[in-house]
Amino acid sequence: MSSLTLEEAQQRVDQWIQQFGVRYFSELTNLAQLIEEVGEMSRILSRTYGDQSFKKDEDPHLLADEMADVLFVLICLANQTGVSLTEAFEKNLHKKTHRDHDRHHKNPKLQAQPSAPKPEPTEMPKPDKNLDE
Repeated sequence: MSSLTLEEAQQRVDQWIQQFGVRYFSELTNLAQLIEEVGEMSRILSRTYGDQSFKKDEDPHLLADEMADVLFVLICLANQTGVSLTEAFEKNLHKKTHRDHDRHHKNPKLQAQPSAPKPEPTEMPKPDKNLDE
């Protein structure tokens, strides 16, 4: 597979919209779409790396596809609002580098070893008082 720049991705999404999508959805609709796609990606991540398990009909192998859906809608929003993602990313990386050049190295939370997970309680704690009073 060949490499694709952000600029090329923005052009390809615009071409796709013109050919197959008729027009861009409104910015607010695309914002809602972006949130929906991030939620779908979150579901896979939480079930893969978190405490939940997959439902019978869920495919755990769709993470890359969900990430691509997020990227597609983000590119739509960038195209609609006149944002060059290449320029925005370069500026943002420069900002983070300048601001955080030694911040994370000085963060004691990142230097410590991760703690062991807390064990699950075996039963629900009993309330101290009768809540019906």
